[in-house]
Amino acid sequence: MYHSWLDHWDERRARRGEEGKKPTDFVLDAERAFPGAKKTTSIEEFCALADQAVADPAFFDEPSVSDQGFERLGGWLKFPSDISTDIEQNNVVSAKITESGPFDQAMVIFHHWNASARNRQIANFFSQRGITVVEIAMPYHLERSRPSSVHADYMLSPNLGRTIQSVRQAVLDGRKLIRWLKIEGYREISVLGMSLGSWVAGVVAAHDSAVSKASLFLTAGSLADMVWTGRATRLIRDSLEPEIELTDLRRAWGPLNLENYAHSLARPDLDLHVVLAKRDKVVLPELSERFMQRLKDAGARPNILKLNCGHYSLAMPPYILLAGLSLKRFLSRADKSARRA
Repeated sequence: MYHSWLDHWDERRARRGEEGKKPTDFVLDAERAFPGAKKTTSIEEFCALADQAVADPAFFDEPSVSDQGFERLGGWLKFPSDISTDIEQNNVVSAKITESGPFDQAMVIFHHWNASARNRQIANFFSQRGITVVEIAMPYHLERSRPSSVHADYMLSPNLGRTIQSVRQAVLDGRKLIRWLKIEGYREISVLGMSLGSWVAGVVAAHDSAVSKASLFLTAGSLADMVWTGRATRLIRDSLEPEIELTDLRRAWGPLNLENYAHSLARPDLDLHVVLAKRDKVVLPELSERFMQRLKDAGARPNILKLNCGHYSLAMPPYILLAGLSLKRFLSRADKSARRA
């Protein structure tokens, strides 16, 4: 009875999330996704470029390593993004810093798709336990929102190139922030990603050796499969389905597929923590299980917590409390480098 009510609650929450959303056109837009790419007119050409990006270890590297442009004002940090878009607000990264006092550990949080506020409760909880929390605004969200937009339709959409550009921008922004934190003196850097933010956090952790712990909430490997099957992305699929098959979408969004970075996520000096929802209709459990198996096959030993709730109801008690306590225990463990020393 309770779980039936929970499923209905998740469905009502999903319907509210659809309010104001409208279908948008399918677009390749390869020039946005792949720096230096020429105009691409076919799906096959786009997929070939995506294959090259997956094979390129520098695709998610910062284009510059300048420490200029960081502005700290109280609990806020602003700095220019290394990717320039046609939305001026999106080109300045904003992050909320909740300090703990010591400089031992900092955690960067990447929020979920269409987040409308930061999570003060999480920030306060961990800052009171010795971890400085930095909540970064992902592209087209919060202070970076596109004027007059009602949701972050530019970050995840049927525009294949802009979606890759947006996730890549989020990754580069995150890596730039992490570099600043290391310069500031923080010894251990953790990342926490929620839903779409887990894809960003996962790519960051796979490519940045400064990250020693990564916690991924409501995650899977293939973003293409998540969009194709998920409850929250039906309008995107409606635009994609007449134009592209799922097999081609998987190739096109290959640079965003965490399964392609399983071996990097399995590096010996990275600890992984995953929270999954057994009743998830947004990130289907079978997609999450496939990703977990890929990680294990690569040699990773993720700490996995599975809760009997849905995607949205993870935010309700007791599930959010169980997830939070599991994350607290994970972050409290001595990191692997310290254990080896």
